Amino acid sequence: MESAQDMTQPLREEDVARVNAGPCTFRADDVKQSAEFRAEYAERSRLITPEMMPMEECDDGLIKHLMHERFGSAEMCVEAYMQFLAPNGASGKHRHMWEEIVFVLEGEGYDLHWDMSYHCEDEYHWKWAETPKRFDWKRGDFIFIPPFTIHQHWNASATSEARVIVISNRIVKKMGFDWLDQVEPAPKP
Repeated sequence: MESAQDMTQPLREEDVARVNAGPCTFRADDVKQSAEFRAEYAERSRLITPEMMPMEECDDGLIKHLMHERFGSAEMCVEAYMQFLAPNGASGKHRHMWEEIVFVLEGEGYDLHWDMSYHCEDEYHWKWAETPKRFDWKRGDFIFIPPFTIHQHWNASATSEARVIVISNRIVKKMGFDWLDQVEPAPKP
């Protein structure tokens, strides 16, 4: 235990520069792991065919995964899926910490977005809009969804299916923001 007199002396960087937890091989391990990854990466597929794309019925509705981390492909940053919206149907309502863009392949409909606001004093306070903003869309349109905005896609047609491609960047997840909340499941037909 340091004496009161020792505590009155200014701390100098050189006094603690070599204080440590013992030897390690972190850097050497990183170099080795990088070389192993690059060799494995060179063999990864750069082509994903429809037969490799699984379908999933989930709380967000029916989706076909077009690009996903679990494919083990050369693509390392993007996730994409096709969402099928039944006549008068909707996706689930969800939010996530990453931006998303949606391309309308087929049909007409609208998005509801409950934007998030927050402020930070001693801690974060999150709040979502009571009333959503509505964005009408049709074939060929792009929809931008800001981070952590609660959103839901709706098909406006009573007779035909709508299809959208949802594209997001998975880098944000790797940065510690893998926050995905299913707020409500898709309505059942």
